[in-house]
Amino acid sequence: MSTRNLADEDLTNAVLASFAGAGSERFKTIAESLVRHLHAFATEVQLTEEEWFAGIDFLTRTGHITDDKRQEFVLLSDVLGLSMLVVGMNNRRPPKATESTVFGPFFVEHSPAFENGDNIAEDFSGEPCFVSGRVVGVEGEPVAGARVEIWQADDAGFYDVQNGEEPNGRGHLFTDEEGRFSFWSVKPEAYPIPADGPVGELLDAGGRGPMRPAHIHFMVTAEGYQRLITHVFVEGDEYLDSDAVFGVRSALIAPFVRDGDHWTASYDLVLAR
Repeated sequence: MSTRNLADEDLTNAVLASFAGAGSERFKTIAESLVRHLHAFATEVQLTEEEWFAGIDFLTRTGHITDDKRQEFVLLSDVLGLSMLVVGMNNRRPPKATESTVFGPFFVEHSPAFENGDNIAEDFSGEPCFVSGRVVGVEGEPVAGARVEIWQADDAGFYDVQNGEEPNGRGHLFTDEEGRFSFWSVKPEAYPIPADGPVGELLDAGGRGPMRPAHIHFMVTAEGYQRLITHVFVEGDEYLDSDAVFGVRSALIAPFVRDGDHWTASYDLVLAR
C-alpha cells in the first residue's frame, strides 16, 4: 500500500498495513490496536498541533524526571487507572485469595534482610507499630519460608528513597513453619503522591487531589504459589474512597489498634496456587 498522499482513514489504514511483517502476532495485535485507538482519539477530540506538542513535552518531562529512585511513568499509569486495570486483568484469583493492588513507584530491589520481630524502620519518624500475620494458602494451609517484602512511608508521607536515605521502612523476612511473620515499624499515615512533576500538573489540570490513604506495601513470593503484590490499608482513613491511584479494595482494610504506647495490626495474606 502506498504511503503517498494519505489523509484521515487512508492514513490510519496505511499505518496499520505497515505492521503486516511484524515478527510476532502478539506485537502486531498490540501495535495495530494502539494505532487505531491513537488515531481515533486524535480524530474524536480534533487534536490541535499545539495540544500535540504539549503532549510530547509532557511525556518528555515525564522521562526526564524518572530515575532509579522515582518512576514517573508508573505514577502516570497509576493516576490514569491503567495500573489497576492491568492488575485486575492479570490477577484473577479464587475468592479466598488476597486481592492485588498497585505496585507503586517506590519499590527497590535488594532490600535489607530482617528476622521476624525486628524493627524495619529504626530511624523513621512516627508512632511505633507492631504488624503481624500469617501467609497461608486458600485452604488455610500455612506457607512456610515465604518471602515477605515490606515497604512504607514515614509519618510525613516520605519513602526513604525520596529523602536520599539509606534503606529504611523497607526490608524482607521469611515466614516460620506456621506461616507467621511479624515486624516493628511506624503507623502509616495518608500522604500525597509526588506532585512536583508532570503527573502533579495533570492532577491540578483535572481538579483532582493527590492523596493516598495510609497503607503498607507487601510483596509475597513462595514456591508453588502465585506472587502477591498488595497493600494493607488503615481502617478509618479519610481517603479510602478517594485514592488518587484507585488502589483500595475493601478486603485489604485492616484495623490498627492503639495498645499502650504503640499500635498493633494483624493481617493474613492468602496466596493462590
